[in-house]
Amino acid sequence: MAHPKVVVIGSGIAGLVSAVELAAAGLDVTVLEKEAAPGGKLRQIGPGEVRIDAGPTVFTMRFVFDAVFAAAGTTLEQHLKLIPAEILARHAWDERQRLDLFADIGRSADAIGQFAGAAEARGYREFCTRAGKIYRTLQDKFICSQQPGSAFELARRVGLLAPNELLGMSPFATMWNGIAQHFNDPRLRQLFGRYATYCGSSPWLAPATLMLVAHVEQAGVWFVEGGMHQIARAFEGIATGMGAKFRYNAPVASIETKGTRAVGVTLANGERLAADIIVFNGDHAALASGLLGRTAATAVIKPEGARSLSAVTWTMHAPTSGFPLLRHNVFFSNDYPAEFDDIFIRRRIPNAPTVYVCAQDRGDIDTTLNGPERMLVLTNAPAIGDTHNFTQAEIDACQAKSFEILRRCGLEVTPTSDNAIITTPTQWNQLFPATGGALYGRATHGSMSPFRRPASRSRISGLYLAGGSAHPGPGVPMAAMSGRLAAGAVLMDLRLSKPKAALPGLSRQTATPGGMSTR
Repeated sequence: MAHPKVVVIGSGIAGLVSAVELAAAGLDVTVLEKEAAPGGKLRQIGPGEVRIDAGPTVFTMRFVFDAVFAAAGTTLEQHLKLIPAEILARHAWDERQRLDLFADIGRSADAIGQFAGAAEARGYREFCTRAGKIYRTLQDKFICSQQPGSAFELARRVGLLAPNELLGMSPFATMWNGIAQHFNDPRLRQLFGRYATYCGSSPWLAPATLMLVAHVEQAGVWFVEGGMHQIARAFEGIATGMGAKFRYNAPVASIETKGTRAVGVTLANGERLAADIIVFNGDHAALASGLLGRTAATAVIKPEGARSLSAVTWTMHAPTSGFPLLRHNVFFSNDYPAEFDDIFIRRRIPNAPTVYVCAQDRGDIDTTLNGPERMLVLTNAPAIGDTHNFTQAEIDACQAKSFEILRRCGLEVTPTSDNAIITTPTQWNQLFPATGGALYGRATHGSMSPFRRPASRSRISGLYLAGGSAHPGPGVPMAAMSGRLAAGAVLMDLRLSKPKAALPGLSRQTATPGGMSTR
């Protein structure tokens, strides 16, 4: 066989990146997607004809995407227009208490000094230094490499070379305690603790290493012209140009195996496609629960730990007034501990939520818009969409609480059946089965949680894993990195097994190195 046949299940960002890199390497790639368009969570919906990003809204870690475009022999600038953000986000506690964080650390420190005093500004600079050190320690040895398999192996990689760096990460401290070492003001602890939610986690349970998220934002946040969905469209176009085939409205019913090797897929309509290599771009809980067949369930260990955050979202096209919105805006709860107790302990929509608003017709300059504008309004919620069908009364109560928070901070906007589409954990679970609506895989709770994510190679030869529930974790750039790692594992195994011209599939031997991790 001249070109091994690859089937990519799912066209989320990880599946798209794998498709691009494998097609660029000359493999015969087919992408199967159950929805009508690519992107997974990078989707656009809206009332009427309006298209609004209804998933991830922040573009960071540009180097990951530059590398994918380079692998395809092109550049990011030829396909996307990025606008660097000067203000990372505007934060509000009420009409009088507001704080902007800037891409420039000095400007942020000055703003924090005016907001909370000189001591807090010094604490912020120390916090930034620490976050940068954590990130630099983990970038090459964990984030951009195949999963080390255990905390001991990561400690060996880092500690033998730089023991002080290992201790500086505070791997056994919680994020909340780590932040408390730098900030006394409860509002600033709340603000920087929110970075745990970028991984769908609680700052009281997440490890202090997640402080690295602060450095990721400071290294650059961009606005994507046309919306985040354009990233998916760009990769779809590149992969298609290199010969990859995309089939939409094509849900996969099962992954077929022969012995211990994946050999193809069967679609929901009964059609069967043979494959030498399968890249599964979905939550590995769907595999483990048997949604893609009993044999495929053996490919991964059943997910451990709490599910990550889900959300109730309003994808809106409506007029606003009162609050000077920027692109990214956060309106904080007046009882932050109770918000996470409600979600992770009581398993209910919080009574006092923090609300995020992405105003997609704005940048980072105060402007006045006439008429309706495009927004994603998001409140965190528990991932119980597979066991609890949210009633209209619950949705109405959540909406009343969330938009009351906005009014308390000065923002007037009213959702109606004509200007908003509501998505609850129930709908998120329908979009991403077996997750309960969890948007980030398993929660990153405890120092060992990053090592419970599956690596690129599954337990079944020829079946590879990519997506936010796999290593290195959730978020658009991390999921893209998982797609790169999966493609890299495929190409490495092809070189290690047999010449491409004679390769009927992957041998059992090549599925072993770097496989699933255990505690």
